[in-house]
Amino acid sequence: MPARPGISRPDDAATQAAMERTLSALAAVFETIGPGHRTLDIAILRTDDVPLCQTVEFSPTADVQLSGILGSDDFYTLAVFLVFALEGSTVTGATLIATTAAEPRPRTCGWTVRDGWLHPMDRTTLEVALIPCPGVPAEDREIYAAPSLPEPPASDKESGRA
Repeated sequence: MPARPGISRPDDAATQAAMERTLSALAAVFETIGPGHRTLDIAILRTDDVPLCQTVEFSPTADVQLSGILGSDDFYTLAVFLVFALEGSTVTGATLIATTAAEPRPRTCGWTVRDGWLHPMDRTTLEVALIPCPGVPAEDREIYAAPSLPEPPASDKESGRA
């Protein structure tokens, strides 16, 4: 099957390293945002200028560990988007936004992908990123700067683009 114009197949080793960083990143995100009803939104822009988005909602009883959400097609799509964003050769930009259903207002933070890892977005950048998002309007959320996530293991950095 021919490749789409503007998209080239990533190197297998780089993809494998990005897959490992994705698991580390998602585990760190879940630990950071904690338990409860939460939503993850990822938006990526491919090198051929095609934007892709995926939203995944997790129930209050879902385990914060990845084992509690495996099997969801939406989660797999989000994870694949994050793999390609972290690998970097087919994606020019990506954001990951986490929202928890906290009272009295949902709490939202986000990260942008740079250099093969997730980096925290400050409040202003996140507010801009939320403008086109459906769902809860930005003014009805508590928006906060995302915490830094632990760096991926050294072995992931050495074998990938990070």
